[in-house]
Amino acid sequence: MKIESAPTDIQVLLFDVGGVLVELSGVETMLEWLGRRVTADELWRMWLQSVPVRQFETGRIDAAEFAAGVISEFRLPIEPQRFLEAFIGWPTGLYPGTLDMLARIPRSYRRAILSNTNSLHWPRVLGEMRLGAAFEHHFVSHLTGRIKPDSDAFEHVVESLGCVPAQVLFLDDNSLNIESAQRFGMHAIRVRGAAETHAVLTELGIIADGTGGA
Repeated sequence: MKIESAPTDIQVLLFDVGGVLVELSGVETMLEWLGRRVTADELWRMWLQSVPVRQFETGRIDAAEFAAGVISEFRLPIEPQRFLEAFIGWPTGLYPGTLDMLARIPRSYRRAILSNTNSLHWPRVLGEMRLGAAFEHHFVSHLTGRIKPDSDAFEHVVESLGCVPAQVLFLDDNSLNIESAQRFGMHAIRVRGAAETHAVLTELGIIADGTGGA
């Protein structure tokens, strides 16, 4: 989390979901399956560039094809059914304080989600975790067909909202996505968890200082 200077032209707050607002257990699970031969950052890079992951999270293949593809590509020592059972539970719930933090954002800012997600995780985020109602706009990859860190995912956001990149503050936990958003012209800051997210929003003067996050 690094803030060079506080931008003054922000109109849109664009949030990633997993790792920022929703806690994920999948990284540790995957690292165990891989025998910890890679680091967490290396795994995320591999995951974002994976062909079956990208196909599933843009709605082009079904869950069975996704499981088979990931197991083959990553050489995982498990059966497809076990992979899917574990995968469904990777989003474990909201970080403490998330909904309260989002409720404290002034109405002058437009709130949006930009998430690489899928047909197994998104219904849980919307319903079980009640996150959908906290945002005016949802840009989710399996419904839009656009996925981070590809530039067209960010382009779709600004075109849909009728704004320019410099009016957007993007918060994500992955450096590849942050770097891509910055190249596109957005203000982008890497955060991990609701506590860091709250700290950034406070430091930028978007929400008033006070208790929040985890």
